[in-house]
Amino acid sequence: MSVLLHISDPHFGTERVEVVAGLQRLAAELAPECIVVSGDITQRARRAQFAAARTFVDALPAPALVIPGNHDIPLFDLWSRLRSPYAHFREAFGEALEQEWSSPDWHVLAINTTRWWRHKDGEVSPAQVQHVAQRLGQAQPEQVRVVVTHQPMLVIRQHDVGNLLHGHQRAADAWVEAGVDLLLGGHIHLPYVRPLDAQRRCRTYVVQAGTAVSRRVRGDVPNSVNVLRRERGTHSCVMERWDYHVGLARFARRESHTLALAH
Repeated sequence: MSVLLHISDPHFGTERVEVVAGLQRLAAELAPECIVVSGDITQRARRAQFAAARTFVDALPAPALVIPGNHDIPLFDLWSRLRSPYAHFREAFGEALEQEWSSPDWHVLAINTTRWWRHKDGEVSPAQVQHVAQRLGQAQPEQVRVVVTHQPMLVIRQHDVGNLLHGHQRAADAWVEAGVDLLLGGHIHLPYVRPLDAQRRCRTYVVQAGTAVSRRVRGDVPNSVNVLRRERGTHSCVMERWDYHVGLARFARRESHTLALAH
């Protein structure tokens, strides 16, 4: 069984120490092949917050693909936002704002959808759409094809429509054609899994994560992360949502979905 751990929106600077410890224990127990961190690493893109996030990532038991979110660009320091919006992110996590990881079971593409001129919204450019489609097309038939963005490709509540990734429809059309299986995201601190297009019975799924360790939870949704499991040779994968349980002082599995894949 191959495992991916999907973490989003930790917002270091607002982290809950006990939840960070619980997530570290969960990661050690799961022993994932790869950990995906889909943006909003920090609360205010400060050097100390990135340093704390880097310490956390370094303690995880697997390589991590880390992309920025809108909170990882300076908000109040307009000069830095204009001249070097990703300076502190790159100090902590390296020059690459987009990453790729592959194994016999998975092909993961994590892309940067933040823009310095947008406050919260994200955007995927035509060049990014084309590049991702090309890389998806080069995946092996037995691999699960995964694309990671910060902002969501699909929302389930009307008041979240404004948070949709700009260019999401163009991207969805191209990436489905190229064989994408899973679209991972965060941003709105609301975990769910849905078919990308239920009417067409499209076997591409949107998998959204809540906030992993921050006190900035949404409504009654606790801190949560996603666990993706794949049995080699099968045409499905299992997506599990794990929530932090205060009474147990640990993450516990909340729900599980078996997702039939297109290939």
